[in-house]
Amino acid sequence: MPAAATPNWISVILRWPLLWHAARLALVSAYLLGGFTKLLDFAGAVAEQEHFGLYPGWLWATAAIVVELGGSLLVVVNRFVWLGAGGLGILTFVAILTANAFWTMGGHERFMATNAFFEHLGLIAGLVIVSILSNETSHHPDRAPRSQSVQGVS
Repeated sequence: MPAAATPNWISVILRWPLLWHAARLALVSAYLLGGFTKLLDFAGAVAEQEHFGLYPGWLWATAAIVVELGGSLLVVVNRFVWLGAGGLGILTFVAILTANAFWTMGGHERFMATNAFFEHLGLIAGLVIVSILSNETSHHPDRAPRSQSVQGVS
C-alpha cells in the first residue's frame, strides 16, 4: 500500500451510505439551530442584527432566517447544493466581517474574535467542498459518496 493511500477500513467507513447524509446535516447544524432560534425569538434576532450595525434589523433578521433554514434544507436534501451552500457561505462571510472584525479589537477580545473569524472561514471552506462534491456526484453518479460500496462489503 502506498504511503498516501487511505487504509481500506477507512475507505469502507467513508463509503457508508448514511455518512454522506450525516456529514451534510452536521455541516449545516449550526445554521439550522440559528435559523430556528431567530424564528422563535424574532425580536431578539432583530436586536442582534442591529447590535452589529445591520439596519433595518428586521430585514437582515428575515434574510438570515430564510438563508439559514432554506440553504440548510438544500444542502441536507442534496438539491441545488451550490445555491444553499453559497447562500450560507455569503451569510457567514457577512457575519465574520461584522461580528468578528478582530482587526478593530485589542487584547483578549481580539484573540477570541480572531479564532472565531478563522473557524467561520473554515466553515465557508466546508460549504465550498460540499458544493464541489455534490457537483461531482451529479455529473459522475458512479462517484457518489452516498452510494459507493467497496467490493465484497455491503
